Amino acid sequence: MWSDLAPIGRSASSGGYFRQPFTQPERELSDWFREQAVARGLRLESDTTGNLVGWWDPPGDGPPRTGGVLTGSHLDSVLDGGAYDGPLGVVSALAAIDELRDRGFVPGRPVGVSVFVEEEGSRFGLACLGSRLAVGATSWDQARVLRDRDGVALEEVTEGGGPGLLDGVGVFVELHVEQGRDLVDRAAAVGVASEIWPHGRYRFDFRGEANHAGTTRMEDRVDPMLTYAMTALAANKQARLAEQRATFGRMEVTPNGTNAVPSRVLAWLDARCSSDAALAELVDTITRQATERAERDRTSLTVTPESVSGAVTFDPDLARRIATDHEDGDWPVIPTAAGHDAGILSAAGIPTAMLFVRNPTGVSHSPAETAAMPDCLAGVRALAATLERLAT
Repeated sequence: MWSDLAPIGRSASSGGYFRQPFTQPERELSDWFREQAVARGLRLESDTTGNLVGWWDPPGDGPPRTGGVLTGSHLDSVLDGGAYDGPLGVVSALAAIDELRDRGFVPGRPVGVSVFVEEEGSRFGLACLGSRLAVGATSWDQARVLRDRDGVALEEVTEGGGPGLLDGVGVFVELHVEQGRDLVDRAAAVGVASEIWPHGRYRFDFRGEANHAGTTRMEDRVDPMLTYAMTALAANKQARLAEQRATFGRMEVTPNGTNAVPSRVLAWLDARCSSDAALAELVDTITRQATERAERDRTSLTVTPESVSGAVTFDPDLARRIATDHEDGDWPVIPTAAGHDAGILSAAGIPTAMLFVRNPTGVSHSPAETAAMPDCLAGVRALAATLERLAT
C-alpha cells in the first residue's frame, strides 16, 4: 500500500508532496481508499464534503451496532510536505484490520477507517475543516465562503452538508507520525498522546503607501514591509522568552516589485502554546508590539484570527487503557504541539486517543519527514492491539 501511494502528488524537483484538497492528486488518493475499502468488504459511507469511512461490521443480519470504534487520519498534505503526515494513519489502519482478520479476530462492535478532507488547511485556510464539518463544529454556511489563494470558494469545489457521518461513533483512535523528537529521546517506537497544545492562525494586514524605490527618501517612506519585519522578529523573541511557538511562514506583498516600496503586506502568524492563556498572552503581546511599530512607521495594521483551536486533553483513562499492560512494557504518554482531527473529535465529546510512531529526525511538514519501516510496522501492531481492546 505504501508503494502505491508514494508517487501520487510528489514533486520531481523537491521530493515533497502537493496533495491539496479537491485537486487531482488528493482525489486520486481518495479513489485509492475507496478501492481498498471495497476490496476488504468494508461498508463505505461518505458525506457531501468528501469525508469517508469504511466500516468493518460485526457478523449478523441486524443493523450495525452503536459504539463504533473509529480510526484513520487524512490524505491531504501541506505545500511541499512529507509522505507520512496523514497517509501513515490511513495505511496503518487498513493494515491493522488485515492483521486482526489474519488472527481470526471478530469485532464485537463496528470498526471504521476514516479519511477526513482538508486536515492541513493548506488550501482554504481552516485546519481540520473536514472533521469540523463532520461533527458540526463549523457549519456549511461558515465554510462555503472560504476561498483559496486563487479566489476559488469552497462551495465551487465540493457540496456542503451537515454532520451525521460520525453518528454512532463511540471512540476514535488516530495513528500519526510524531512531529517531533520525544519518542527518539525516549528510545520508544510508539507513544500515546496526552494532549494537544492550543494553536491558531492569525492574518496580519499591514498597509502603507506604494512608491519608487529609488526616488523616495528613506525618511519619507510609509513602508509596511518594515512593520512586518519588526513583527516577525518580535514574534520570534516573545515565543523564545515564553518557551512557546510563533511562526510567520506565509506572506503576500503588493505590488511585489523589486523597485517599488510596497503598499501592502499580508502575513500569517501560526502560534502554539502550552495553555489557552499562554496563547492569548503571546498573540496579544505580538499584536501590541506590531501596533506600536506601525504607529512609528505611519502604517496601519489589522489582525484577524482565521483558525483558533483550544487546548485538548485526551481522555486520560482511555490513554492509560491503551498505553499500559503490553508484552514490551508500557508505551510512553506524551503531549504534542501539532493539530489533528483527533482534537476536533475530542472537543466534540467523542472519547479520543492518539498513537504516535517515532520520527527519527523529528522533521515534519517537509520532504525530509520520515519514519523507519520497522517502527511503522510496530505502529500497525500497536493500532491492531488497540482496536482489539476497544472492539471486543
